[in-house]
Amino acid sequence: MKKIGFIGVGVMGKPMVLNLLKKGYEVHIYTRTKSKALEAIDKGAIWCDSIKDCVKDVQAIITIVGFPKDVEEVYFGDEGILNHAKPGSYVIDMTTTSPKLSKKIYHAALDKGIFALDAPVSGGDVGARKGSLSIMVGGDKEAFERCYPIFESLGTNIIYEGPAGSGQHTKMANQIAISGVIASVCEAISYAKSVGLDVNKMLDSISTGAAGSWQMSNMAPRILRGDLEPGFYIKHFIKDMAIAKEEAQSVDLELQILNKVLDMYNELADQQLEELGTQALIKYYER
Repeated sequence: MKKIGFIGVGVMGKPMVLNLLKKGYEVHIYTRTKSKALEAIDKGAIWCDSIKDCVKDVQAIITIVGFPKDVEEVYFGDEGILNHAKPGSYVIDMTTTSPKLSKKIYHAALDKGIFALDAPVSGGDVGARKGSLSIMVGGDKEAFERCYPIFESLGTNIIYEGPAGSGQHTKMANQIAISGVIASVCEAISYAKSVGLDVNKMLDSISTGAAGSWQMSNMAPRILRGDLEPGFYIKHFIKDMAIAKEEAQSVDLELQILNKVLDMYNELADQQLEELGTQALIKYYER
């Protein structure tokens, strides 16, 4: 499979497209705002004016869009993927979305002779640029194995999680864990500032020990530089945490840390800060 359709060329999608091009794939792209895709087009991606044109002649289709409603439209709309993709092709949704929606896509695709995988990612814009994303895949094992070379072009930690929806459930666990970690990093920085520590020295001291984490190594330096630009948008993290909360409630599970951090981010969204990166949670502590 060397011809890929790619829908959603944004903060995450664009570097993923560039990595596929570097690996020799022919990549047909569509996104709602063409100007965001100009770098990919300059590097050799083939622009398509519609989803229909993007998917009709390719062997695999990757989507990474914003919200579940966007996934619904991309797959089930009149111009959507499942109405125009070829039988025998593979559709890979790498959006973080509802496990229920991933199962819906899987069964609808199966009815049309199309193989569907849910394959959300972790690693942010840094991982997307480096091709070092963690990729969590749900669907049929045979489809996963067939698409593995594509995943290798995008990530380094690629794990088959189980049947349809399992990738999304794993990503929910990932987002639940991140919610507490990014909040704790912000709290550590706020505490250090409040008691008069040199914050850089504090981070140097604790980041290589038991307190160390990807969030501390990557987000804390951005916070200290005042760089709150999105590697991952607050608005998308709120969406993910809300899905995780809903899924937890469906199995009678109360996630107290997740719920508290979700409330904190919602407060920032109420202040029109949802277009900033997740590291902007520091603003909650600077009130």
